[in-house]
Amino acid sequence: MKSILSILLVGCSITSFAQGWVPAGARSMSMGNASVTFQEVWAYHNNPGALGELKKFSAGVSYENRFLLKELQSQALAVAVPLKVGVISAGAHLYGSNRYRSYKAGVGYSLRLADKFSAGVQLNYQGIRLPDAYGSRSNMSAEVGLFARFTENWTMGFSVFNLNRAKLSEYGDDRFMTFMRLGTAYQFSKKFLVAIEAEKDLEYALRFKSGVEYKVIDEFVLRAGVQTAPLELSFGFGYHPKMVQIDFGTSYHQILGWSPHFSVQFELNK
Repeated sequence: MKSILSILLVGCSITSFAQGWVPAGARSMSMGNASVTFQEVWAYHNNPGALGELKKFSAGVSYENRFLLKELQSQALAVAVPLKVGVISAGAHLYGSNRYRSYKAGVGYSLRLADKFSAGVQLNYQGIRLPDAYGSRSNMSAEVGLFARFTENWTMGFSVFNLNRAKLSEYGDDRFMTFMRLGTAYQFSKKFLVAIEAEKDLEYALRFKSGVEYKVIDEFVLRAGVQTAPLELSFGFGYHPKMVQIDFGTSYHQILGWSPHFSVQFELNK
């Protein structure tokens, strides 16, 4: 019975991750994926609007192993290049194994519209490969994001994934999932950050997420987070020597267990 229950739960996880937004970057995952306000290269996957804040060339790779199952591995990459006007970005994401795989690749453009406001758009080619059900299906989807900095310490972000409601197949109303995320973060001090967020899939219940980050020293930070529906706890740490940022962590599902994650990103000073 336990094996059957686990298979059903994993199946739900596959459906959700495959057809909609998939998180990337160990900082995000360690803080309950309450990351719609984070101004880093992983904003390519988490909120293209926040990329408008970047001032340095950045690139990163990310890995997650959902529930320690080799069939549920996730890999992502992202690159962001600041221009004289705006930031151009590109990235990709793979999830699953040979029997089941979802994928996404695309390009984006983000622009700082005012001193305290940025916006971004993204076009993605995404699809799934599931031989026993769909075979292979793919389509183009659009994503938009907004970012606002109300004060030096208080920020807010909003993003919509699959804005155009791209179809997964011609059968009925079978579409890739559309996700909306709204969140805010407050930097209480140079050492302590709190982020909270609400996430809504058009077909599922509202999900709440929150995370905290504490800088122990300039190059070392600790993180923790929680997500609801279903409940997941997460924690991790980051080591940031000069131009490199290395992040580790894991999340815990009370039935399915642990999901370790890792990412590394680089920034150029000029």
